[in-house]
Amino acid sequence: MANYQWDRLTTNQFLPAQYGNLPRNFFTGSPDFDRFDANHGSIGYQFSHEFDDHWTVRQNLRYSQQETDYRQLYFGKWLGGPYIGADEHTVQRTLFTVDETARLFNVDNQAEYKADFGVVENKLLFGLDYSRQSVDGRNGYGAGPPLDTQNPDYSIPVTPPSLIITDRVETIGQVGLYAQNQSKIADHWVLTIGGRQAWIDHTNFNRLDGAGSYDQKDHAFTGNIGIGYLFDNGLTPYASYAESFTTNIGPTQSGDALLPSLGKQYEVGLKYEPTFFPGFITASLFDLRKTNVPTAAANPVYQVQTGEVRHRGLEIEANADLASGLSMTAAYTYLDAEITSDAAAVIGNRPARVPEHQASLWANYEVGSGVLEGLSVGAGVRYIGASFGDNTNTVNVPGHTLVDAALRYKKNGWQAALNVSNLFDKTYYSTCYEAGSNADLSCIYGEGRVIKGSLSMKF
Repeated sequence: MANYQWDRLTTNQFLPAQYGNLPRNFFTGSPDFDRFDANHGSIGYQFSHEFDDHWTVRQNLRYSQQETDYRQLYFGKWLGGPYIGADEHTVQRTLFTVDETARLFNVDNQAEYKADFGVVENKLLFGLDYSRQSVDGRNGYGAGPPLDTQNPDYSIPVTPPSLIITDRVETIGQVGLYAQNQSKIADHWVLTIGGRQAWIDHTNFNRLDGAGSYDQKDHAFTGNIGIGYLFDNGLTPYASYAESFTTNIGPTQSGDALLPSLGKQYEVGLKYEPTFFPGFITASLFDLRKTNVPTAAANPVYQVQTGEVRHRGLEIEANADLASGLSMTAAYTYLDAEITSDAAAVIGNRPARVPEHQASLWANYEVGSGVLEGLSVGAGVRYIGASFGDNTNTVNVPGHTLVDAALRYKKNGWQAALNVSNLFDKTYYSTCYEAGSNADLSCIYGEGRVIKGSLSMKF
């Protein structure tokens, strides 16, 4: 498998929300300076071989690389101070640049053994994987020229910032040894148990002055267990417990390594696959606790970590193939999120950018016969509830509802598709935050209407 892609994208626009008089298409940057160029590709393969009815071996390998050239001149604060100052229409802008190359190599080797022992159908999977990811690059940061929002002049020359705040090579190598066993007992009970031991070497070399360079070694064992019962009428109640261990990329502003994130999740649920029509319904209750969660800092180059975050909630999903080519998918999530361990000022607060309610509904109709056979039309709605832009819960981000649509036509192995997100071009904020010590409130507008066309062929 191989792919290569050239992206010429636009940068995000950070706009001061406290006035609310700047339209979504107002540009705070410089057309001659701003750019987001990314060239990325990957190459790899998937291999599997069945020796007999019992033994199968697999190997999956991939190498990918991305080169990023990012330059942006963005809103910093209103000239004259936070909120309303001496000048209510001129903004001070900030320069930020990224010039880096990211590389990722993954290889996963696994063996599977399937066998029956009386009333037990057993499947054992075990393997060894290795991954290595690196980021080699530098970031520039500095003050840019101001911009009068009432009479913007985009011809002002802009030069890249002279201050290089990071210039480093960061590498994470990880080896994992894992095993998982699944048993189906008497055609009804399903028991799954597994574990993984990981060893990680995380290094960072600061080319600026050597300060903040480190070599951090971590290791952890994580496990999971689940049990379910298959009733003849299509109901399957289940319960599970799972652990996670994630290494975080990037240093803190003090130059120290970000600590690994550890997670524990308890879940109970019910799956229902009815016998009288094709489809399924799932509902689950969960309690997830995660430590050392990275969140954005006032300086966009760095991150800070929250001590512990707890997510409790409910998820419901339904999928049904109805009569005459009509299908529907619906989902709802309720999330009770809370910071349970951190600075006293934020304990008990809701984590930043985590909405309490999310829901979606999608319907699709496909013509099964006649001159329009192969044509399908879909439409749906997405709701993202209100959230906070910061852990102190002082920055409110309103919820929003978006409508999407799709049109596809398939014939003789060919498919033409047209997908439209935010069909009615609704204006909304995707997130908000306080910009720097002056506490100016900045927001990022969510994507407007996006239309994507594609043509594909299967052979």
